[in-house]
Amino acid sequence: MRSIFLAATFALLSAPLMAQDVITYTTDESFDDVIFGLENAILDEGLVVDGLSHVGTMLERTRADLGSDVTIFLNADVYSFCSAVLSRQVMEVDPLNVRFCPYDIFVMQTPDAPDQTTIGYRAYPEGEMKIIEALLDRIAKSAIGIE
Repeated sequence: MRSIFLAATFALLSAPLMAQDVITYTTDESFDDVIFGLENAILDEGLVVDGLSHVGTMLERTRADLGSDVTIFLNADVYSFCSAVLSRQVMEVDPLNVRFCPYDIFVMQTPDAPDQTTIGYRAYPEGEMKIIEALLDRIAKSAIGIE
């Protein structure tokens, strides 16, 4: 799988990474601090969290039952939410944009880098969905204090 890396430097932050389908930022802030920042950033946009998936907890809980001894995440959560205003805007252009809703931002820590927390979201296709990507980018950056 081909990946593209975007280099940029932020205070207390490593470079954001862009792969074909994901944009991430890594910080030395704790997982709990990033989660707190994310929840506030979502609320500051006037949005409500529709769902919270504790992916890391689920994978760790089922690890032994599935015959694995690999711990993938120390922590990993996915926050889902939607914007009625922006969703209407992009779905009026193309009703099939419904496939992207709700919008998700993940926060994770891995055993390889226990002192780092990564926040990110999927990249969206060119066109009207870039407005959603801009919203997610603003929220992710706000959560870790870079905007």
